Amino acid sequence: MARVLYEKRNRIGYITLNRPDALNALDDELNSELWAVWEDFAKDESVDVGIITGAGKAFCSGADLKTFIPKWEKGNMLDVRRNVPTGIGGGITRGQHSITKPIIAAINGHAIGGGFELALACDIRIASEKAKFGVFEVRYGLHQGDGGIVRLVAIAGLAAALELTLTGREVAAEEAYRLHLVTKVVPHENLMEIAEQYASMIMNNSQQAIRSAKETILDVVGRTLDDALRIETLNAYSSLGDFSEARERLSRFYSKAKDKKKL
Repeated sequence: MARVLYEKRNRIGYITLNRPDALNALDDELNSELWAVWEDFAKDESVDVGIITGAGKAFCSGADLKTFIPKWEKGNMLDVRRNVPTGIGGGITRGQHSITKPIIAAINGHAIGGGFELALACDIRIASEKAKFGVFEVRYGLHQGDGGIVRLVAIAGLAAALELTLTGREVAAEEAYRLHLVTKVVPHENLMEIAEQYASMIMNNSQQAIRSAKETILDVVGRTLDDALRIETLNAYSSLGDFSEARERLSRFYSKAKDKKKL
């Protein structure tokens, strides 16, 4: 049985983590399948937006410790860290971080540990009222490894990142919203419908502009103001290309404005 289901409909790529009996825990097979999905999603011009969710009651419960602990016990974790090539990091979320197409997380249940990190790596996070979040790594003597600390600080701020990481406590959906961890909390039965509404709003815009804007936003985080402004300006002009799409959209805008004045 496939551990990741991938379906394409109406220019949306639907990605479903599919280990419901294990609360969609991440093992080697799921990670490998998910990486392959990200590669396909990034290259396929028939899809513009991705929506990722979990099968069953959970979004993702994080690393499957039953499979990873025996592997970790065979080697020195410090040696593993030292051997990570320069410039490479983020684990499985690295595959989605480099994608300029927007990715929406439809968080249907628990997003814990690596599952929380997976959600944080998405661009928009829509949470079911039943969703729960937590940095549980510290409970087991572990450390976030898929961008969990980096993105948590960027999204929620230093104080919240420290408190959540050091306590390892569980966070309900409404508190997650107050901490800016999720974009919106919705009734459980409306989760996918609202995620699709967000996807539709995105797809109504210029995809060329959308992808350039996302790339710029991710690139300027943590930079000095001057450096960030330089990158934004360069990307703004380079994204225009031959200006044909912008010209067409502006022409439609002005035509509608003229028609309104006539009324």
